[in-house]
Amino acid sequence: MTEARSWIDFENVDLSVREQCRLLGIQRSSIYYEPQSETEENLQFMRLMDEEHLKHPARGSRQIVDFLEDQGFVVNRKRVQRLMRKMGIEGIAPGRRSTLRNAGHRVYPYLLRGLSIERPNQVWCSDITYIPMRHGFMYLVAVLDWYSRHVLSWRLSNSMDADFCVEALEEALQIATPEIFNTDQGSQFTSREHTEKLKSHGVAISMDGKGRAIDNVMIERLWRTVKYEEVYLKEYVTGTDLYKGLSSYFDFYTRERKHSSLERQTPAEVYRSGRSKRLALSI
Repeated sequence: MTEARSWIDFENVDLSVREQCRLLGIQRSSIYYEPQSETEENLQFMRLMDEEHLKHPARGSRQIVDFLEDQGFVVNRKRVQRLMRKMGIEGIAPGRRSTLRNAGHRVYPYLLRGLSIERPNQVWCSDITYIPMRHGFMYLVAVLDWYSRHVLSWRLSNSMDADFCVEALEEALQIATPEIFNTDQGSQFTSREHTEKLKSHGVAISMDGKGRAIDNVMIERLWRTVKYEEVYLKEYVTGTDLYKGLSSYFDFYTRERKHSSLERQTPAEVYRSGRSKRLALSI
């Protein structure tokens, strides 16, 4: 892969980077392993904000300013708002959510309310999270089977475009096809490329309601686990090291880490067998 990546010509006007990657048989997101940079002070703030958001997702920019002041930092709200936008986070509260929405994209209704989730491939979900590093940050997207907690695919990117989300979806669809695919209303998931891919496979599209923290709760739990068990402990320096670390961790999470909610089975065991003695989850 390293040699193939060196053949990419970013200045080629006839072939897009995506098309070059397709011809070379490599994922587009794999050529962008250089983390985005910020000032050391802002990276410190972003790390603290990320941890606080996991603990208290309802906190908006005003409360984050208060939180940082409690840690001994004086930061104005405008700066906090900019960093929150860059991280892709916002306080979970009823009201207009415009941070990551694209007004030209269609938003789909939430289909999981009152639904009893009883088997693998009934509902998949996907989300993007901010990954702090020692000298920068990247973004991580994953596709998760709701019933079994099995991580079907994931991708890293140093930008919040839709391509790496589509790549993760394409890889997951090579494994199986879900009945319903649930995401938030972010522009990556409302993009035509992402929604048309789902429609072409006959998948029903579901999107979280505004201000509904519980609507995609399973993947929010995954992010908390990944960060506290892997990312925060390692403080990765390079994107390549982060990729290797997450590859190892997701293999452990799926195949070795037993979940109490799965009656001490691993996600891979439940996904393969489709059996669990636990009660089906109703949303």
